[in-house]
Amino acid sequence: MSDYPVTLPGKQPVLRVMPMPADLNPEGDVFGGWIMSQVDIAGGIAAGRRAKGRVATIAVNAFLFKQPVSKGDVVSFFADVVRVGRTSITVNVEVYAQRRPADEITVKVTEATLTYVALDKDGSKREVPPAQ
Repeated sequence: MSDYPVTLPGKQPVLRVMPMPADLNPEGDVFGGWIMSQVDIAGGIAAGRRAKGRVATIAVNAFLFKQPVSKGDVVSFFADVVRVGRTSITVNVEVYAQRRPADEITVKVTEATLTYVALDKDGSKREVPPAQ
C-alpha cells in the first residue's frame, strides 16, 4: 500500500477527528474497529438528518480498508445518502487521512456502505419522511 495522494472532497465532512493513543495498536496504527465505529457514527449522522430523527444501523453492506490510519493523522469522514427506501436509508462513507503535517498529504483510507432504519420514539420502524 503506497501513499497515493488525493484531495479532500469539496464539501464539509460529517465528522473529523484525530485518533488518540488508546486507539492505536502496538505498531502505532489505528485499530480497524475504531475506524468502523467512527464510520458508523458518520453514516448515522447523515441518515438521521435525512430521516429527521432516530435511526439504527441494520447492515454494513460493504467495508474496504485501503490504507492504515496512523498516529497523528487527522481523519475526515464524508457521508452521502445514496438510497432512501420506505423505512431505510443507505449511506456511503468515504474516509480520508491527512498526514505528515510538515509535508502534508491526504490519502483515502476507507470506503463503506451502511444501511440504517428510521425509528420512532419507541424504537419501532417508521417511514422516512419525503425529501424537502
